[in-house]
Amino acid sequence: MKKVLTSLTKYPLYIISLLPFPVLYLMADLLYAIIYYAVGYRRQVVQSNLRNAYPEKTDAEIYSIEKKFYHWLSDMMLESIKMASMSPETIKKRFRLNNPELISSYFSEGKPVLLVTAHYGNWEWGSLVLSANFREPLIIVYKPLTNKTFEEMMNHVRSRFGAIMVPMKQTLRKIVNYRSSTYWAVFLGDQTPVRQEAHYFTSFLNQRTPVFLGIEKIAKMTNAPVVFGHLNRIKRGYYEATFTTLSENPAGTTEYEITESHTRLLEKIINERPELWLWSHKRWKNSY
Repeated sequence: MKKVLTSLTKYPLYIISLLPFPVLYLMADLLYAIIYYAVGYRRQVVQSNLRNAYPEKTDAEIYSIEKKFYHWLSDMMLESIKMASMSPETIKKRFRLNNPELISSYFSEGKPVLLVTAHYGNWEWGSLVLSANFREPLIIVYKPLTNKTFEEMMNHVRSRFGAIMVPMKQTLRKIVNYRSSTYWAVFLGDQTPVRQEAHYFTSFLNQRTPVFLGIEKIAKMTNAPVVFGHLNRIKRGYYEATFTTLSENPAGTTEYEITESHTRLLEKIINERPELWLWSHKRWKNSY
């Protein structure tokens, strides 16, 4: 039954992925009207998150960000489907790496890299563009979904160019397997810890927020450079990534220094263009 359901979903989506970008974005415009006006997909969550994050903004300003967010979200959904058939040449054309030499310099020194990014810009295309530009093993750490059929489909397209998908709880085991070689591991720094794993809280977007400490723990254990990846949108269908080193010597950092570093940088990026972050995510459900 699982294979039947997967096939019924996978093949129609693959056919959609073959459509040219102009047609996909017409579909995205239609999808926007459906999820924003007709269905109202998580609008209460989005509005609550925006108002809590920006209490100083007027209703008109919040409304403007909200509408831009749903336009971007609709594009993201269709762009994610497009991943199923995108070629390496297409992803390189549409997703520019501004300073790949920063990553290459660590690899040339025989160092692995821990890359921190977020649900911002187009993190899904990020898995393809990083794999298409580097030969080193790319480990993508993800949080397993309740819907295993959808998880399997997404992991398949994310790993088309060789990325290695690793469930969050298996991260350390996988990294240990690569300890004698250069690699990079990608983490989403804005994931929400479950209650029993929420051991550290900080201020993020004007709210008390639990933050995973796994990135910092692995960084100190491996002493691998920690780099932040800012995945920005240039225009519709075109993105760029800019890498910023947060720590070259994690073993020498103070407690929570790395965690605060990537959290503060993400906060700054979101405040500059808030419509490109995933506001429909229930980020503060475990703020207690």
